[in-house]
Amino acid sequence: MPADRKHPYEPRCICNMQAGSQMIKLRGKSKALVRLFYLDEHKSCIRWRPSRKHERAKITIDSIHEVCEGMRTEVFRRFANNNFDPNCCFNIYHGDQVESLDLVSTNGEEARTWITGLKYLLAGISDEDSLAKRQRTRDQYPFNCSGCFLTSCCKWLRQTFSEADKNGDGNLSIGEVLQLLHKLNVNLPKQKVREMFQEADTDENQGSLTFEEFCTFYKLISTRRDLYLLMITYSNHKEHMDLNDLQRFLENEQKMVNVTKDYCKMIINQFEPCSENQTRMVLCIDGFTNYMRSPAGDVFNPEHYQVNQDMTQPLTNYYIASSHNTYLTGDQLLSQSRVDMYAYVLQAGCRCVEVDCWDGPDGEPIVHHGYTLTSKILFKDVVETINKYAFAKTQYPVILSIENHCTVPQQKKMAQHLMEVLQDKLDLSNINVNESRRLPSPELLKGKVLVKGKKLPANIDAEAEEGDVSDEDSGEEDEEEEEQINGDVRFCVLCKFLCRRRKSMRLSRALSDLVKYTKSVRVHDIETQAYMCSWQVSSLNESLTNQIMQLKPAQLVRLNQRQLLRVYPFNYRVDSSNFNPQPFWNAGCHLVALNYQTEGRMLQLNRAKFAANGNCGYVLKPKCLCKGAFNPMLEDPLPGHRKSQLVLKIISGQQLPKPKDSMLGDRGEIIDPFVEVEIIGLPIDCNKQQTRVVDDNGFNPIWEETLVFTLHMPQIALVRFMVWDHDPIGRDFIGQRTIAFKSMMPGYRHVYLEGMEEASIFVHVAINDITGKVTFYYISFLFCINVATEILTVVEGEVHFQNENFLTIYSPPLVKGSTDCYTKEDFLNRRYSDDVSSKDSRSTSQSASLRRPPSPPNTPHHIRKDFLNQHPLPQCSYSAPKNSLYNNHNLAESESSSLSSLDSLDLSTLQSRFPDNQQQTMGTLQREMNALFEQKMREIRCHSPLFLRGKS
Repeated sequence: MPADRKHPYEPRCICNMQAGSQMIKLRGKSKALVRLFYLDEHKSCIRWRPSRKHERAKITIDSIHEVCEGMRTEVFRRFANNNFDPNCCFNIYHGDQVESLDLVSTNGEEARTWITGLKYLLAGISDEDSLAKRQRTRDQYPFNCSGCFLTSCCKWLRQTFSEADKNGDGNLSIGEVLQLLHKLNVNLPKQKVREMFQEADTDENQGSLTFEEFCTFYKLISTRRDLYLLMITYSNHKEHMDLNDLQRFLENEQKMVNVTKDYCKMIINQFEPCSENQTRMVLCIDGFTNYMRSPAGDVFNPEHYQVNQDMTQPLTNYYIASSHNTYLTGDQLLSQSRVDMYAYVLQAGCRCVEVDCWDGPDGEPIVHHGYTLTSKILFKDVVETINKYAFAKTQYPVILSIENHCTVPQQKKMAQHLMEVLQDKLDLSNINVNESRRLPSPELLKGKVLVKGKKLPANIDAEAEEGDVSDEDSGEEDEEEEEQINGDVRFCVLCKFLCRRRKSMRLSRALSDLVKYTKSVRVHDIETQAYMCSWQVSSLNESLTNQIMQLKPAQLVRLNQRQLLRVYPFNYRVDSSNFNPQPFWNAGCHLVALNYQTEGRMLQLNRAKFAANGNCGYVLKPKCLCKGAFNPMLEDPLPGHRKSQLVLKIISGQQLPKPKDSMLGDRGEIIDPFVEVEIIGLPIDCNKQQTRVVDDNGFNPIWEETLVFTLHMPQIALVRFMVWDHDPIGRDFIGQRTIAFKSMMPGYRHVYLEGMEEASIFVHVAINDITGKVTFYYISFLFCINVATEILTVVEGEVHFQNENFLTIYSPPLVKGSTDCYTKEDFLNRRYSDDVSSKDSRSTSQSASLRRPPSPPNTPHHIRKDFLNQHPLPQCSYSAPKNSLYNNHNLAESESSSLSSLDSLDLSTLQSRFPDNQQQTMGTLQREMNALFEQKMREIRCHSPLFLRGKS
């Protein structure tokens, strides 16, 4: 924690917590267990004993959401013989399911000690996102420590060392080291391990490693080959990168613009651990590794941690993060209802929460899942929690989706609680909207709570305190009555509307008046309703929405352009499972409600979706979903628009753990990992590819494989990285990271697996525009050049014929400064032969450092010249933004990006490839592009009239 945030009571609180306290742990309605609670030596988790869970009896500090004083939880309220002193009571909310640990200390001072100490520990993480948490953990990693590596105090490495020291003598024997390496998924030959062990064992006590010696040993086994090759490539075979090398790397590979020397100096001062190297202004392998493993080297665009989209458009132009049955902690039948879930989802970025209201005792409405055995909570407590946490993380509006089953008297009570608790958050009188009655923007509604519910029709007497509301007027489909839908609802294709048995209910004027922009209405006719007033919201279950999407996708898109539509899970999902939200996002559905209490693939997609805009709960929809005709189900939904090609080079993995569900745990075999990449978007874009399997290596597996994807609509796509452990009878899931396509950064990047401290995969990201005449002209041009007979120059897209002694090629992608010079002899030695060429010629081409596509057979000189005259290369339209260090942050809109491969790095050729008098400007992975073009262009040649000429 920074010094300026140091708590004055840290030493006393932390020391007392580490010493331990006898406290009562409440469980259920009557069980009270006396346990010794203490903070572990690393200040990373709370433990207690005795416990049948043994080492698993702990709560990590990072998993704690909140620490509350007093008897605020339902466990305290329901506990039999509840005569505890409130000053001795406190509870800890923790975990993905927001569980509550309810504790009673022996005295009030001891309770305050724990509350103060826990809040101090939480102060360092409460305002940080997951990436910052992970970086704080990596600050404990040996390569990230400032100053001398050997004298650094690294919590992570110390904990690893202590766990490996089985006999507790403060030293590690070779046997203990071998066991540790197996646990860390390191599969090295024993002889190699012994050599590194001996190299690190430098003191008089031979045969064992102290902690400092173990740090040296760990550094020996964890030096990254891939990063080392990358560093020496850009440093021209030096053991460090100077300012020019670093600047060139950032511009050529990471696609940063306006990189200054001062910026490079800042990187060296921040990430280089050696003070001597800092003085010399050079970055060695340790510093380079630190930088590449910092947030600056993450695949996620750092600008997207804040709101980066236009927030002044109508609400109908946004996806809105939404929760289903927000109050539930588990399944839909038997689980607990808790107000804490509202705090959890609101802080997680959710902007639409659901409140199912029913008549309760003593005139107080309650919240629970109707006709089930779920527990009940007070409506007033829910509103108070929403008021407290609605804008804790973001100021953009919260939609309160009320499912009203109450009688009029308790509806009035609901309205009273809403007005008394939320107060000015409900006041929308100062919101100015235009005469078209389009919904206001999230920017205008900052700090406001919108009540979504039924509203009295305009023909009711204005003085009446209540009135009847029919489904035909403004009803909403009740989720609890969904089982009756099959007999009551039918989707009529010919009549193009949804119809249902007409019902009515009695509605209070006070509650009706709180509804303004989000009036609940039933979907009657998706075609005509799209042109009605936009101040309304419809709710459909996933099954009905799917039917509409299959039969009338374009009409559904049109409806979503005009009014809000909420999609919620089908009633048969009693286990609180989630549906795939992507198809509904494809159709522009705004409020795709998910069960936030159920972790899994679907919630991971939801997190990735909304992380693209600072996790504020609102993401701007693509323009085609906001205006105009669009059908997401077509094979070419955007004819005439450019498509994007995503080229992912999966290079390596780092510290991949064994699967959580591994039967043998740490004692099991070392994993055999492979990476699977999935594109999730429009149906035409959905694709999945995987790398080969690397046997027996979870510590630093190397794949070096390129995966290529084509996307018609990248603005809406998600990219999902999954790591699996191959097994003879199947595969075991290790971890994943899902990222919005438009949030991906180009160049060499680390993809950190979600929820894991150190596990990552190292990739290279490139995006290319593959549509239009530009790509065809470039390909045709390459195939028409016969460099043995004609030498020409291509600069800024212009073609010039020159003499036969020199050639300048402007290589793809068209990036300023990417001009490489080669003599005619270089090209004769390096060009690729055609399929019918001799083996000797092919072997020569394969050894070339610069790869070029083959020349087409039977292509006379005059045909090449005529072709160039008729189809000149397009002018380069590249222009770098002036207000950002990164070029084309939004990869969905980028026109081109470099492509290359580490497998092309041959250290023996570095001097000849980059002579001292020639500045290196081409990206190290970029040279692989032509090899990829060769493979793709062979297919094109078979269908191109240019190459069919002269054939029978």
